[in-house]
Amino acid sequence: MTALTQSNVRFHHRSFVAAGLLLAGMLLGATGCGGVAAQGRNSEGVRLFQQARYQDAAKQFQEATYADPNNADGYYNLAATYHRIGRLEHRQADLNQAESYYNLCLDRNSNHTDGYRGLAVLLAEQGRKEEAFRLVEGWAQRQPGLADPKVELARLQDEFGNRQAAKEQLIEALAVQPDNSRALTALGMIREDAGDKAQALANYQRSLSLNNQQPRVASRVTALQGGAAGTLSAPTVDLGTRVVDRNSTSLR
Repeated sequence: MTALTQSNVRFHHRSFVAAGLLLAGMLLGATGCGGVAAQGRNSEGVRLFQQARYQDAAKQFQEATYADPNNADGYYNLAATYHRIGRLEHRQADLNQAESYYNLCLDRNSNHTDGYRGLAVLLAEQGRKEEAFRLVEGWAQRQPGLADPKVELARLQDEFGNRQAAKEQLIEALAVQPDNSRALTALGMIREDAGDKAQALANYQRSLSLNNQQPRVASRVTALQGGAAGTLSAPTVDLGTRVVDRNSTSLR
């Protein structure tokens, strides 16, 4: 599965969660019956999305779901597109559609990280904080051996001002997956903000050793090694959600 990352908008300045709170990327990936056709449609949809031709992109992603109805990425792409349209046009109907497609994505892949992130973002943006937390907490409880649910829960905790809880979630994430670069970067940001420069540097360096395609993190390593303060932009991340009728379908 390949993620094509778009630009991110952040809720607040130095939050590691921030990049994950707005739409980030399209996903390419389809296998099995209809997979080749679905991949072609998804690829074309990504191209159109990058050109801000969102309605045309949505049509391609819809065709991808017809070609491979069991592939979660097509539904994620539809959700992300309607999420973008709904935010730009301030149309609740499109946001409702995005929620539905996020749900369909998660129905097909119960551990689709981008899907959970996108849906949690959508819920948080609409002031549905409790539902966002319940969604991600439920995932974390069902999958205690996965780091990603803990990282996403840390995102939410940080966004709503509970940095200590966010730090604890990240430490738990690294306990189950010590080589999770996302958790290491996020923990480094929290520690740097708290003034623990040495531990922040160690976290950043470890993260870069696992994933060297993080230029913003590399810039922080350089700044900390040189004793500079600098400002760290949130790492680029992707997201997703799902679609359901809130009145008839319970949250996960």
